[in-house]
Amino acid sequence: MKKLLAEFFGTYWLVFGGCGSALFAAGIPDLGIGFAGVALAFGLTVLTMAYAVGHISGGHFNPAVSIGLWVGGRFSGKELLPYIVSQCIGAILAAGTLYLILSGNENFAIDSNQAGAFASNGFDSFSPQGYSMFSAFIAEFVLTLFFLLVILGATDKLANGKFAGLAIGLALTLIHLISIPITNTSVNPARSLSQALFVGGTPLSQVWLFWVAPILGAIVGAAIYKNLLQKNK
Repeated sequence: MKKLLAEFFGTYWLVFGGCGSALFAAGIPDLGIGFAGVALAFGLTVLTMAYAVGHISGGHFNPAVSIGLWVGGRFSGKELLPYIVSQCIGAILAAGTLYLILSGNENFAIDSNQAGAFASNGFDSFSPQGYSMFSAFIAEFVLTLFFLLVILGATDKLANGKFAGLAIGLALTLIHLISIPITNTSVNPARSLSQALFVGGTPLSQVWLFWVAPILGAIVGAAIYKNLLQKNK
């Protein structure tokens, strides 16, 4: 139960901090944090919770990461579904909290026809810069693949584990710096689902890509590390 609670709180913080920075702080004229600030916020959520609860649950906070770690031999298959459920619940409740806060602004409304509405992910006309489904799939696949390489390498028994959280948090920051204009950045199915549920419409119908591409990328990244990079001694 403690592991599941750690995953719940970690994923809650990721969505609340990352998506919250996009919703509250990114677009303020002259003072907004912009894409770079949002990218840093997502990285900081993972970095802080990795050190706060990573020793309890492993600090996944992402269904694709959990699946990748299972493929990489670092995680038990019997814990996979409970972890994913906890992550999704944490993400959805965080999105609900964001919605409640935003509802306190009389000008707040979710436009389900607008790209990036409520920090949702999307492609084609729902991509921030109009990238196609193919481009979105490749970006999410490749970035999650490399995210797993970083995670598995930084947490390898031969690596300096004290800096694992820093490396993983900075990797997620870099991922967002690259891909916010493409898909609004997912690499995390729970994060995508939570926002899409509140937007509905096309973002919800497109959420499949933000499950399939990250999970496939995580599987391939884990397989590459396990079979080609990992030292067995």
